[in-house]
Amino acid sequence: MKTNKALKRLAKIEASISNMTERYSSAPHIRETLQDAKAAVTRAKEAVSLQRSAGKAKNPPVEHSEPPSKAKPEPSEPKRQLRAAGRKAIIAATKKRWRLQKAAAKAAAKQSTPA
Repeated sequence: MKTNKALKRLAKIEASISNMTERYSSAPHIRETLQDAKAAVTRAKEAVSLQRSAGKAKNPPVEHSEPPSKAKPEPSEPKRQLRAAGRKAIIAATKKRWRLQKAAAKAAAKQSTPA
């Protein structure tokens, strides 16, 4: 998670804990627990901010010696297409397979039902 985002979330959590502490001012044991939680969040915020100041950028910006080219990408090769004869052969084979499956189903139905 990025440092700024973590700090923002921790600030929201700290504000939420402060609001709950005010609500439960009549119950001392709850208020004490919430104050401990707020202290823990504050310590976490300090740790994150220290990490932020100590850390260096992992990927410094790259300086290019020449500007990027504005060349157009090469058009891709046309896709292969099915010829009419090939399509007819596929259709014929599919219909033949369907006919054989239907015939086998009929034969199985005749054998399973007694006459």
